[in-house]
Amino acid sequence: MAEVSNTETTGSSIKRSLSSRRRSSRKPKKNMLPYGIGLLVVIVIIGLLLSTKSGLLGFFWLTGIGFGFILQKARFCFTASLRDPYLTGSTSLTRAVLIAFAVTSIGFTAIKYGAYIRGLPIPGQGYVVPISLATVIGAFMFGIGMVISGGCASGTLMRVGEGFFMQVLSLIFFIIGSLWGAHDFGWWKLHFMLKGKAIFLPDIFGWFGAIVVQLLFIAFLYILAEKWENRKQA
Repeated sequence: MAEVSNTETTGSSIKRSLSSRRRSSRKPKKNMLPYGIGLLVVIVIIGLLLSTKSGLLGFFWLTGIGFGFILQKARFCFTASLRDPYLTGSTSLTRAVLIAFAVTSIGFTAIKYGAYIRGLPIPGQGYVVPISLATVIGAFMFGIGMVISGGCASGTLMRVGEGFFMQVLSLIFFIIGSLWGAHDFGWWKLHFMLKGKAIFLPDIFGWFGAIVVQLLFIAFLYILAEKWENRKQA
């Protein structure tokens, strides 16, 4: 028994010695606070310079920085919200996107209804386009591209800021594809997009009914996502 005790004591002392050596061999972490303060000063200076040209430019600069910071810290990505349920079973990002859809649905409905009751043109009405086979095919192709590249538009920009070279390559072809699509958009719209039928929910259910139907559908997807995660991780 004494030999076993001595062996255990020796083994534990060796482990403590190795762990202390690892800790001592690690380089001390740099204090990044001065860099952060310097970057904040640069951001503020650029915002002030842009504001002298146009107040909107300064506003766009600050809101863009704010959105980028939130995206990076929250790891928010539309690709992950659709990919993770299949790969890992996690639907936390999926549910976050659904909550964002619910909040923005309420906000945009209020804006559109406010214009409607005042007799003004409804904002975004021109973007209510028909649903056709082109929508299904385009969504399928875009989904494949997002998964292969590892990010949607927001995720790609976020990871470019983090220094991922592969996302830089994705961003380049994202821009090329967007410019090409914008160039040929009129032809696609005339020959494919307008072949379907446009659906504007307030025309069918009324303004209040439309937001209720949309929120109920989002709630259904939220519950479905939660059940999916519980089933996969059971």
